[in-house]
Amino acid sequence: MNATPASDGCPPPNPSGARGTQSPKPSQAPQPSQAPGTAEPRTVPRQKSRSLEAGVPRPSTADHRDLLDHPDPHTAAQAAAVENLLRCWVREKGIAAPEQGALRVPLESSGTALLVPVDYWSPTGWHRFGLPYLEDGPNTAPPADAVTVAALLSRETAHTTVPHPAESRLAESHPAESHAIEPDGPEPDGTDPEGYEPDGTDPDEVEANGTEADRTEANVAVRGASRTRAAPTTPTTHEATDGADLVARVADSVRRTADFISDRRNHPADTPDRFLAAEQSLLLGHPLHPTPKSREGLSDSESRLYSPELRGAFPLHWLAVHPSVLVMDSAWTERGRTIPADRLTARLAGPDLTLPDGHAALPAHPWQIRELRHRPETAALLDAGLLKDLGPHGDPWHPTSSVRTVYRSGTPAMLKLSLALRITNSRRENLRKELHRGVEVHRLLRSGLAEQWQAAHPGFDVVRDPAWLAVTGPDGEAVTGCDVMIRHNPFRPDDDATCVAGLVSPRPDPHATGHDRTPTRSRLAAIITRLAGRTGRPRGAVATEWFLRYLQSVVRPVLWLDSEAGVALEAHQQNTLLLLDPDGWPTGGRYRDNQGYYFRESRRGELDKRLPGIGQVSDTFVSDAVTDERFAYYLGINNVLGLVGALGAERLADERILLAAFRRFLRDTASGPDRLRTPLPARLLDSPVLRCKANLLTRLHGLDELVGPVDTQSVYVTIPNPLHA
Repeated sequence: MNATPASDGCPPPNPSGARGTQSPKPSQAPQPSQAPGTAEPRTVPRQKSRSLEAGVPRPSTADHRDLLDHPDPHTAAQAAAVENLLRCWVREKGIAAPEQGALRVPLESSGTALLVPVDYWSPTGWHRFGLPYLEDGPNTAPPADAVTVAALLSRETAHTTVPHPAESRLAESHPAESHAIEPDGPEPDGTDPEGYEPDGTDPDEVEANGTEADRTEANVAVRGASRTRAAPTTPTTHEATDGADLVARVADSVRRTADFISDRRNHPADTPDRFLAAEQSLLLGHPLHPTPKSREGLSDSESRLYSPELRGAFPLHWLAVHPSVLVMDSAWTERGRTIPADRLTARLAGPDLTLPDGHAALPAHPWQIRELRHRPETAALLDAGLLKDLGPHGDPWHPTSSVRTVYRSGTPAMLKLSLALRITNSRRENLRKELHRGVEVHRLLRSGLAEQWQAAHPGFDVVRDPAWLAVTGPDGEAVTGCDVMIRHNPFRPDDDATCVAGLVSPRPDPHATGHDRTPTRSRLAAIITRLAGRTGRPRGAVATEWFLRYLQSVVRPVLWLDSEAGVALEAHQQNTLLLLDPDGWPTGGRYRDNQGYYFRESRRGELDKRLPGIGQVSDTFVSDAVTDERFAYYLGINNVLGLVGALGAERLADERILLAAFRRFLRDTASGPDRLRTPLPARLLDSPVLRCKANLLTRLHGLDELVGPVDTQSVYVTIPNPLHA
């Protein structure tokens, strides 16, 4: 992302944090006035011409460039990977904000520390870091790369243990008993962020008239808001791995990210299908995941075909399934009549696919077919003729941002395929209960709930998953990996429907001109900048209004569903699709995912009245305690606070103002005239700490998020709540 002048009243980069292609190495020793083990100013090594206390000279204008814009794609990918690892570590280990421009990360197991230039400190966790240096390395040593950082962080967790979820939630319920939280005091500049009127004049005055001193003080206040530490974890018997897996996957993710950046710089223009273009825009991946683009087991030639970031496309591979091993369900209706799932797949295959009599057409990902041939249960079905390999067939389909869900412009359905690649934290194969869950939610919404929801929020809905096919072995057991979820496609090629993760993800500007400059910024930054130019308003004011519209268009409808039906959505940014008007303002949204539903146990009776027998095979009822924890993370932290952090990190808005706006929205939702009875607003407002998924620790402990009970699939840690006042 390009470093943007702070003339809009947004916090500037840290005074000593200007980033060049290779930053001068920070000092090897902390200043005497600083607490050891936290932070130290960014200074040069001891030299004859400069004392140890001398500050880092600001790089020249030519060098003052975000490393994501570096002309070498591999350097840009390294910078992105290092930032992700450090963001994860800072959040998951509760590392406090530095007083000045460099962060010291102790590495006790290695007897050293990382000295990290800080370009922007975010109260919501979307920090911007320069490349780190080893504290005890020689002055001429280059900065540490992503593989080195991953190996060092792995050593720090080699003998640690995962906290038990119940004990961790106890820490949140009784924070005073588990760890100390520094009391909130007035902001260093004497202001109260709650006093900002997000839709009034104060932000405009700050943005238009704030002095450099004002902005510097505001940045100190933002940094100070994050100085509490996470709760210590409670030991259990689940030890971390040796870190080799993490290091390998970090290297794989960096290599693939470099390929994605290089390809997009050479071919920046988006496809005319707007939904598909948005699905292909998530080049860097989750900003708080250590290996967002690792796809272990995918060759370079396969990556070209199967990666949305490379705009891949491929024909599906088809199997013919004998009726004795076929299992399916459908609630897909046309003109009031249910269409069986096998008829839907036959339509999608087209008339040229020759099927044996009585068999069903089952689409599969081409990579998955290779995997299935080596599995004993599917090999036996192929040998017995109960599965017949029909080969690749039909027009190409395009992978969406999840990699395994495929889309073809103009077709009535998308297909969520099984794919045994490890992507982020899991091997992405459909589970039978998730197939049932997608159809069950569609039937629940058709019971009258959708009409109630649409009456309150006509711009929001769920992308439905109303049909599926799968294979069962002769013993009656599910055959994993041979299944498909048929998802309704509600989008026309000209609909501006974009997943939020792609909207905020930095990428080479598709409208950039010239060959010597490759600006990297998000589409959201382009929208806000264009709206500000068109209206003549400061970007900070436009960004705040955009954020408020997002809360009403997306967040309130999701809260309504929990309030009125007891259904919480796993609405993280990649599962959330935002509908934009021609100017780029939010107008509505869609939720997609047949996995991510939480039926509250306390609302079982109400839901069973709406749909008798609900949850019996889908395993969707979850205790209210777990539901509250996951809902707060996915909607509160990942989605909304992630959006706040993205706007702040690109200098589009002051995060304090956005947090104040979010607090006001939550108060209105909890106690206003149109209040909702979901517990999430009160939780986000009143709890001094929140439970947060720890993607780095989840990876280091070798957990798969699709395996085991929902409350033990991931590592969660306790972090300070930036909304708590």
